Amino acid sequence: MTHQSLPEIAKALVWPGRGILAADESTSTIKKRFDSIGVENTEEHRRAYRELLFTAEGAGEFISGVILYDETLRQSAADGRSFVSVLEAQNTLAGIKVDLGAKPLPRFAGELVTEGLDGLRGRLAEYAKLGAVFAKWRAVIDIGAAIPTDLCIRANAHALARYAALCQEAGLVPIVEPEVLMDGDHSLERCAEVTERVHAATFAELFRHRVQLDGILLKPNMVISGKKCPIQATPEQIADATVGCLLRSVPAAVPGLVFLSGGQSEQEATANLNAMNARHKSVPWQLSFSYGRALQQSALEAWRGKAQNVAQAQRAYLRRARCNSAARSGAYRSAMEA
Repeated sequence: MTHQSLPEIAKALVWPGRGILAADESTSTIKKRFDSIGVENTEEHRRAYRELLFTAEGAGEFISGVILYDETLRQSAADGRSFVSVLEAQNTLAGIKVDLGAKPLPRFAGELVTEGLDGLRGRLAEYAKLGAVFAKWRAVIDIGAAIPTDLCIRANAHALARYAALCQEAGLVPIVEPEVLMDGDHSLERCAEVTERVHAATFAELFRHRVQLDGILLKPNMVISGKKCPIQATPEQIADATVGCLLRSVPAAVPGLVFLSGGQSEQEATANLNAMNARHKSVPWQLSFSYGRALQQSALEAWRGKAQNVAQAQRAYLRRARCNSAARSGAYRSAMEA
């Protein structure tokens, strides 16, 4: 599958009815997932689990791209085909997580900045040779009494823009992910205010770095009440607050927004995306998904590391993919969960 330009790759990733699977958990992160189902965190278990997802027959109808981890990009299916080839057979594009994680921001208690720019140019060239056509970098912004500070927002926006420019130089579409966390007790309105500040700073830096906006995707958080907030917003309120915030802060040139699930349950992430697409038909971008746990949790619980459970786990994964595909057009209904 070849796409000549960055805008063509970006458009393919947010094609109507399709979205992105985030299967880019680091070795330490997937250990937590495996611990929850009693599976040892070995390279073979990680490989077998990812093969289960990538070979689920028919997934390509709903999944346009998969974000991989460094180890996963280099792995192969049991039949010897590289995972990139397995995905290509499903008409699915391979992507790669390239940041090296969020680390404490010196002298700014409780705030983080994402690292990984050193040596990134060389890594991107290697990933492109291995078959990746897009990449992802995640910044983490927390909400608290006195945070986020402007310095934290600017530091992360600058790193996101440097990363995006390097990706485009290497011929990869950058997914820009400035995640405002849903931890804490903040209100829906406070989340909207912080998210808008973060987007404004991010796009200012992207402009300064001469990043081609029609050749990127934005991976935003939904505007949502903090987990500990006593007032939890409805899907309709989340949809209106999120789209309103995005209309004020994201240029129309960006082809698509691939929302992160950010700790929501599978059904919540689907219902909220569905409400956005049902209520806001005339926005300038495709409103899509780039879910990790919200696409995988049911499949992981069905699999439990046992070969005899693979078919059942694949059915669970396909059900989630189908539900989120329907949410792309506002056509999801809770009866589809059956």
